[in-house]
Amino acid sequence: MLSATRERMRRLGRPVRLLMISEVLTVFSLLVGHLAVSWWVAEQGGAAHLAIYGVVMSATAFVSMPLLSPLADRYPKRTLLGAGLSVFVLETLLLASMVQWLEYALLPLVLLEMVAVMALAVMQPAAMSIAAELVPHEQLAEAFALQKSAQALGRMLGPALCGLILATAGVLAALWLHVALFVVAAWAAFRIPTGSHRAPSEARHWARELTDGLRAKWVIPVERYWTILSFFTMLFFGPAIGLLVPLRVQSLGWSAAWLGWCEAALSAGMLIGALYAARALTERFGRYPIAITALAGEGIALGLVGILDARYALPLCFFFTGLCLACMQLIGQTHRMLAVPDQFRGRFSACNLMVMHMAGTLGPALVGILLLQAEVDLVYLICGLGMLLCALCYPWLPGFRAFLSLDHATAKDWYAREYPQAFAGEAGQAKAG
Repeated sequence: MLSATRERMRRLGRPVRLLMISEVLTVFSLLVGHLAVSWWVAEQGGAAHLAIYGVVMSATAFVSMPLLSPLADRYPKRTLLGAGLSVFVLETLLLASMVQWLEYALLPLVLLEMVAVMALAVMQPAAMSIAAELVPHEQLAEAFALQKSAQALGRMLGPALCGLILATAGVLAALWLHVALFVVAAWAAFRIPTGSHRAPSEARHWARELTDGLRAKWVIPVERYWTILSFFTMLFFGPAIGLLVPLRVQSLGWSAAWLGWCEAALSAGMLIGALYAARALTERFGRYPIAITALAGEGIALGLVGILDARYALPLCFFFTGLCLACMQLIGQTHRMLAVPDQFRGRFSACNLMVMHMAGTLGPALVGILLLQAEVDLVYLICGLGMLLCALCYPWLPGFRAFLSLDHATAKDWYAREYPQAFAGEAGQAKAG
């Protein structure tokens, strides 16, 4: 299994290996920092400060994502990743210094973390689309799979190591680890080649770029309805793998160790799905059947979290959820990235992230209202049924089945060929011609 992964990495080349190193360390460090800062705020400022911190971070992400998205189409994505990670290095260095030498204060902490969120808004659209510039289109699915597996590995290792450090050495040690990981991630990012990026031939208006990206997404029916349905799916999915997990573990009277097992199982499922399951299943059954099955499987697995109370059942449910999530992400992201013209990939990725952040803000609020009326097990069941209902709507999306049935060669620039009016006035129009 490991030898097969090494062989895939060798075939894809050094740029993808460097991207994987940067990705695993970035996700690792982000989770270490998130847990360490959340713990410090909760310890020093209590629930009120933690709530203020969470709301400000969500609002900053929601605003900065669309405003900064055109950068991913203007500049080399390697440059944006390296610059964003360099900002993270400086921000985390200041944060660790503040914890070591200054008294706790919410305002400077929030201001520093807002800078980090804006840096992430620059990096994420570039990170989501850079693989398309590093490998030929026939290897893109494999590159995405390895990229997702690197992210899942970072997600699995981050909470475990951070929890151990917090318990043994405290917040300060975790934050200095946070700094060191970002330093290495930035080094790897700057060594990635610039790929096939082509700078715009003429000056482009920032606001027009942004509105052109949103308009193009709206003009293409499969993209428009896919994005809308993804928003409703995330309203249920986000809380089910986030704030509801510790509440469910507590409701069963289990120790915090089981929370760690559930988080690790979700990440392990994503890792196995990204490395092996998604590829094997799509080759055997096709993209469309696996996409629908994976969406429905997420809803069923999370609904069972609200029903089952056996100790090992919950981690198994989260493992299956991660497996299904990886399959759907790889199938959808690969095809959508191939279909979008190069000049619009950053803006399309940013729009998807903006929708996810919006759902990530509204979902917990709606779940909070439900928790005032019902127990957490019933809320989990509602989330699972809501996701299952959304999954049953995907076959009705205009062009969804036909689009996923395309091979990778046909999917390349498919949006530009089928909907040239969506990219009128941009270089994407030339692609359509």
